[in-house]
Amino acid sequence: MIQKAENPEPEKADAPVVPPNQPSIERRRLAAELRSLREVTGMTIEEARISLGWSSGRLNHMEGGRHSVPDTSGLRALLQLYEVTDPARCEALEALRQEAKARPWWRDFDDVITDGFLGWEERARRIFAFHPIVVPGLLQTPEYAAASARASLARTEDEIERIVAARVQRQERVLGRSDAPEFRCVLDESVLLRLAAMPAPLANRQLRHLVDVATAINTVSLLVLPIAVGLHGCLHGSTVLLEYDDERDPPIVYLETRSRGTYVTGPAQVADYRLALDDVTADALSKSASVDLIKSMITD
Repeated sequence: MIQKAENPEPEKADAPVVPPNQPSIERRRLAAELRSLREVTGMTIEEARISLGWSSGRLNHMEGGRHSVPDTSGLRALLQLYEVTDPARCEALEALRQEAKARPWWRDFDDVITDGFLGWEERARRIFAFHPIVVPGLLQTPEYAAASARASLARTEDEIERIVAARVQRQERVLGRSDAPEFRCVLDESVLLRLAAMPAPLANRQLRHLVDVATAINTVSLLVLPIAVGLHGCLHGSTVLLEYDDERDPPIVYLETRSRGTYVTGPAQVADYRLALDDVTADALSKSASVDLIKSMITD
């Protein structure tokens, strides 16, 4: 069961829950770079924007990363103001600007995807997750994806078809690439019991798919948390922790909701959710025992 760390870090006032319009990872990187360049000069935002002759709020928006990415001339003006002259540095910032401006693949599914989580997931080097109710999207078969979307009672058949297409593409872009991230996923046993209650053809295909992924992809660790464990650290529900190798990208926790998810970025809060995920991992069956359990539920 969960054990609190000694001398836990106190909750910080600057550990916010990030709103649904969390910027893309590329925009957050660019915003951090622009903010850092300005701070090195000792300028305030107001001083910088007056020097540039920009309207009030424009630089704020750029450094916030949510609503504004500078065009080529805007970035050039900022670099000139901040006296950034190294050609390699300027080229790297321009490349980052272009990445931040680019339209991500999942924007083609704006009608059924309500936030930018897929962009954050795709860039992660490590994904640690706990799911207590349904098989997560990265591990769903198309049939199961359609059934889970249909069960929400909030989607038309056309939308369900689009959701399935997005999940298939998502799996290819995350688990199917050569540099796939480490993915540790703990499924509550109730996920499997609920799956076993579904029509046998659908259930068997999904169970076999879980076994195939767990045994064929060496970056995936699929664990089952037995109901017999009782209470545990993730009673709050579905939780995903995303970690990155780039120092510009601190870890982020994603909490699923019925529509838009909630992002948590404060260091103390992230550490608390990591503790909860470590707890269910410690209480889960081993990888081999988890696969054996899943296999035992296949009925043909």
